[in-house]
Amino acid sequence: MKFNDAVFGAILVVIALAIVVHVQAFPTIPGQQVGPALFPGLVAAALGICGFLLVLSGLRHRASQPWIAAERWTRSKRHVAAFLAVIAAVAVYIALAEVVGFLIVGPAILFALCVTFGVRAPLAAIIAIVATLAIWFAFYKLLRVPLPWGVLTPFAF
Repeated sequence: MKFNDAVFGAILVVIALAIVVHVQAFPTIPGQQVGPALFPGLVAAALGICGFLLVLSGLRHRASQPWIAAERWTRSKRHVAAFLAVIAAVAVYIALAEVVGFLIVGPAILFALCVTFGVRAPLAAIIAIVATLAIWFAFYKLLRVPLPWGVLTPFAF
């Protein structure tokens, strides 16, 4: 799908405004001219300027570029199903990871996605298990990012 620049520009402006409003509540540091709101505020200002420029560009080219143009893949049931499967996988992970645990939810989601994308089930199972263990090792052991254990909490090491 292609969107007119004005659409994404407007979204960026709204996000920038939300960030600016949010950082106003950050505490100030006594005796300092700058505080924790400075950097996010500067990034939000740059984001807002870029968004505004995108809106101007989109409005200028509005005659030659529609607001939204559907691509060929949006008419393919297989591609739309794959797109929706990725969105569903993220939602399922968010909903179940804390309760069930990464080491159980991860392989299940990866297996489902592999099968949805056309990988044979035996190979999908191997990919799901190996990829989950590699991700777990990289994040949990090497980077020290706490991944949820869920029902496996008694076995956490």
